[in-house]
Amino acid sequence: MSTTTIAPAGADADGYVLRTAGPQDVGGARAVMLDTVYRDLRSGYVPRWHADIIDPGAAYLGPGRCTLLVAEHAGEIVATGAVRDRGPQAPPNPQWVADRFPSGTTAQLCRIYVRPEHRRRGLARRMVRELCAFVADAGGYEAVYLHTDPAVPGAEPFWRSLATEVCDERALPGGGQGIVHFELPFPGAGPREGAAVGAGATVTPPVK
Repeated sequence: MSTTTIAPAGADADGYVLRTAGPQDVGGARAVMLDTVYRDLRSGYVPRWHADIIDPGAAYLGPGRCTLLVAEHAGEIVATGAVRDRGPQAPPNPQWVADRFPSGTTAQLCRIYVRPEHRRRGLARRMVRELCAFVADAGGYEAVYLHTDPAVPGAEPFWRSLATEVCDERALPGGGQGIVHFELPFPGAGPREGAAVGAGATVTPPVK
């Protein structure tokens, strides 16, 4: 199981409870994730990208430095968020991005999904805060990375309010995958050497 557990803080004023997922939550979490990749990302299930969605327990509940959080409302799982201990891979991501965020020392935030009817209630922001606290407590991490699809309504401005842009693939020759890579401030530390300072700043790829 994960080394750090986010204990339920009790329902907030709107009746939401954020907590570390257990085996009983896997089905509800999977449903939120699958609905999001079909409805918002419009990619549908793609095995090489979404294997963790089919078995969230193996992906997030077993490995000690990974975790899955869920938000529950009226007995239903309505939001998810996870940490995995692997960085972006190249291909399909740019090699210099993969080199910047190696697996093992990179905590990747992923599957931060909220059902449409529960958005704009602060759930995603709270989820990020708790996931970053997990990263700090887990030990061994040196960077917090994520990527997002700008086609998802609200995703890009949300992440730009919290994180530093590392690479916008839309600016690459051919447009890349069309996604944007971000780095979040490491919990409890200043920017890493060579990192851009301030949300919304851009890290320039190395000159070759």
